[in-house]
Amino acid sequence: MHRPKIGLALGSGGARGFAHLGVIKVLKEEGIPIDLIAGSSMGAMVGCFYGAGLDIDRLYKLSRAFKRKYFLDFTVPRMGFIAGARVKELIRIFTHGKMLEQLDIPVQVVATDLMTGDKVVFDKGPIADAVRASISIPGIFVPEKLNGRLLVDGAVVDRVPVSVVKEMGADIVIAIDVAHVKTNTEITSIYDVIMQSLDIMQMELVTQRIVESDILIRPSVEMYSSRAFTNIDEIILIGEEETRKQINQINKLIKDWKEQPAK
Repeated sequence: MHRPKIGLALGSGGARGFAHLGVIKVLKEEGIPIDLIAGSSMGAMVGCFYGAGLDIDRLYKLSRAFKRKYFLDFTVPRMGFIAGARVKELIRIFTHGKMLEQLDIPVQVVATDLMTGDKVVFDKGPIADAVRASISIPGIFVPEKLNGRLLVDGAVVDRVPVSVVKEMGADIVIAIDVAHVKTNTEITSIYDVIMQSLDIMQMELVTQRIVESDILIRPSVEMYSSRAFTNIDEIILIGEEETRKQINQINKLIKDWKEQPAK
């Protein structure tokens, strides 16, 4: 059937990234296909979990069980406070040890080369390695050493990877941004300092990138902590509600695309 390829650009945002699950659930309920996914940081993790075949109900249950104590393995801080081996094993288990090229739908993962500043996009190889690199918040997680590179969080170069999902071949790009700057927020830890700084540095860049998307879904989750992994149900629900507001517009885009002359 003549229809557009629909791609999701899932942005970073720590615990707020569980809003992506709400977006995916509503798209599925409304019969809107998801053909391609590109993700940065938490968006990469959610995208790979979904692409690995975990159904949305199971992902909802998994998100509620997601607690910091399960994936934090503190280390002597030389390049980061968290070693990251525990979360990497968690990712490997939930994606059944798969390679990116074995996923049910194509998913690409964005990381940053700390030595060169390059954007690194993974489209093959072990999912656990790629996602572990993509979630390596600078100063918090020890960078991931992979293929001769020292890799950190994809959000450093591309918080909402619209251009990546376009390059994958998406005709319609739905961008989901869950990491807006919360003004006058309480800054009480080094994590807060780093996350707020990253969000501020990305503000202008994200604005430019998001203009390139066809639909922007921006769940209002800034009141929730990106690090606490509490209030997960509320975060997911906001993702659902924000997506429902955009369904008519998404359906219109699909209809308009179908009515174009076939190339």
